[in-house]
Amino acid sequence: MKGLVYHGPGKQAWEEVADPVIIDGTDAIVRVEATTICGTDLHIMKGDVPAVTDGRILGHEAVGTVIEVGDSTRRVKVGDRVLVSCITSCGTCEYCRKGHGGQCLGGGGWILGHKIDGTQAEFVRVPFADLSTYPIPAGVSDEAVLMLADILPTGYEVGVLNGQVRPGDVVAVVGAGPIGLAAIMGSRLYSPTTVIAIDLADSRLEAAKAFGADVTVNNSREDALEVVRKLTGGLGADVAIEAVGVPATFELATTLIRPGGHVANIGVHGTPATLHLEDLWIRNVTITTGLVDAYSTQTLLRLIGSGQLDAGRLVTHHFRLDEMEHAYEVFGDAANTGALKVVLSTTKS
Repeated sequence: MKGLVYHGPGKQAWEEVADPVIIDGTDAIVRVEATTICGTDLHIMKGDVPAVTDGRILGHEAVGTVIEVGDSTRRVKVGDRVLVSCITSCGTCEYCRKGHGGQCLGGGGWILGHKIDGTQAEFVRVPFADLSTYPIPAGVSDEAVLMLADILPTGYEVGVLNGQVRPGDVVAVVGAGPIGLAAIMGSRLYSPTTVIAIDLADSRLEAAKAFGADVTVNNSREDALEVVRKLTGGLGADVAIEAVGVPATFELATTLIRPGGHVANIGVHGTPATLHLEDLWIRNVTITTGLVDAYSTQTLLRLIGSGQLDAGRLVTHHFRLDEMEHAYEVFGDAANTGALKVVLSTTKS
């Protein structure tokens, strides 16, 4: 088969690799019919995730058809069309039993495209398949379901739920890329009075308006802190969601927050950021970080199925699987291409 293989920072190739095989009885082999590129994949390409080594097939999101299962699978059957989650859950370790699959001690967690070969390929081996895949509901597009592999659960769990967004809140989302847009969509489920999107790219701020932002701030031209204070009578945001993963955006999020507020960091950070405890300690500010656990996937599937979330709107570009390298170029230059989420499929739409 062919897959997108990482060969060190800035180096990847769509090349021939060995077909995946069943290793454990709980495995399934899935023929990939649609996959996407995550901002985390761009961090890997920058060298921010050193656990990803030369030769690894990247990717941790897919929709496809099960073609083989191990002898210990019970729910997943050959022929099933499934969503492959970014989080693999053993289901029995201390963390999985508490709903924290991202911290799985039994060989799961975020392993696809990280510690084992991933989904940006023609086929993928999925460990613990019964607990790490989801049947695709009737009447829901592959593109919409694909957004539940990572981006929507991440924005919802690590941003909205960790940030404890409540009715009437003012929510500031720093970064209006795909994960920031997912956080905006998730925040809207809790009836905030105002959602403020902050970014450097006007194209992404326009997208943020379409996804539910009430106010947009281009902080290359405007003072985001001044705008937030003006909108809140000088108090600051109830919740600030960091959705980029660089020191400047994290530090900005901590300045926007009011006393008693919550800063929810979603971004993947590859370099240290300064935590200004000299300012924050006295203000009762809560700061959370997190890797998605994907415990919300079933809930989000129901919301998509009922029409309450239009996840397919996140997709802006389509490619064939064998156009993977070009898709990375387009996604990585989103400020100029306008890319939000790209979908690579066996049949280009």
